[in-house]
Parts: sequence; structure tokens; C-alpha cells
Amino acid sequence: MAEASHRASAPGLPRGLYAITSAGTARLAPAVAAAIRGGAAVIQYRDKGSSRARRLREAIEIAKLCRGTGVVFIVNDDVELARAAGANGVHLGRDDLPLADARARLGRGWLIGVSCYDSLERGLECQADGADYLAFGSFFASPTKPAAARANVDLLREARSRLSLPIVAIGGITPVNGAMLVAAGADCIAAVSGVFGQADVEAAARRYVHLFGARPP
Repeated sequence: MAEASHRASAPGLPRGLYAITSAGTARLAPAVAAAIRGGAAVIQYRDKGSSRARRLREAIEIAKLCRGTGVVFIVNDDVELARAAGANGVHLGRDDLPLADARARLGRGWLIGVSCYDSLERGLECQADGADYLAFGSFFASPTKPAAARANVDLLREARSRLSLPIVAIGGITPVNGAMLVAAGADCIAAVSGVFGQADVEAAARRYVHLFGARPP
């Protein structure tokens, strides 16, 4: 794949709602546009099942929607797709490309986030290895990943005290239970079905944005 020529320079990870698409998101581009109107700070494109051509087309559409808005665009798992679409960065799980290999392919001008699940030790290692942000969870039962490892608020507090990188909390988080996680030190609240599974995506995004004390646009 040829790298997109219009990639924005990678900013740091902003504080706020980290909205994650899913393969079942209907009318993806309009839904992403609604999440952005609702105040999402980060959009992650996550789709492991579609054809490569479709994934590239959708990722390019999202990159265009995010460009010029200040919204950071992250691609889940796929370094080459992130490059080709003109994203700001990539998010890696335990079974994805190793962090060092992703950095070697992307260089310093890209954000690389890493899932740390319920492991502070993994967070410390990834911070030392050059990650740009760290995600912990699942904090609550999640319909997206029902078998995910379970993290707790005490882990989040300790992570905040020992890590200098932005922290993303994920897993079953709602505008109600998310308040305790923001208070414990989460810089971002990640949501999948809580945003893109709702009939009014824009309104759903606004409810999460209120957790950070910011007034949605």
C-alpha cells in the first residue's frame, strides 16, 4: 500500500472520549461524523473481518472526517492500513505486531497505543519501550469482549501514580460508571457500543464528553 499523502502530524493523545467503531457499525461514515460532532477526542477504526479493500476505503473516509478537526484518528492493529489511510497512529494488543516493530515501521511521527489489560507491569514495560499511550481494562462487563480480563479502579489509581503516559480506560464503561474512572486518573474513556451502538450517536458521545467537564461543541 502507498502511504496517504495527507496524514496530519501526530499530536499527543487528547483527553476525552475515545470512540471505537465496530465491524457492525451501520452507515459508518455518518456515525463517525456524529461522534465527532458530539465531541469525541479520538476515533479508532476497528474492523478485523472486512475485505482489505473495504477496510482501506472506510479508514480513508474516517481520516478525511477527522482531518482539520483536532480529532485524533487511530487504526486498530494494522500498521500498514494506518499508513495507507493517513491515520495519526495505531493501537496494538497483546497478539498484534510488537511495539518495537511497529515503531520501526512507523517512526517517531506516529502515535502508538498499547493494550495493557489488567497488568501494570505491562504498562511500565510498554512505557519504557516507547509507547505513546496505554489502555487498561475491561473495567466492567463488556458486550464487545465478554471474556476480557477485568481491571479495577485501584489498578487505575496505581497506574496513574506510576505512569507518565496518557491512560485510556476501556470495557463496559457508561456515562454513569465512567465518572469514577475519570476521578481515578483516566485521561480517556473508550466506548464502542456505548457510542456507536446507540440510536443517536451524537447525543451518546456528548454524554461521555460531560464526564470530563468539557462542554461538547
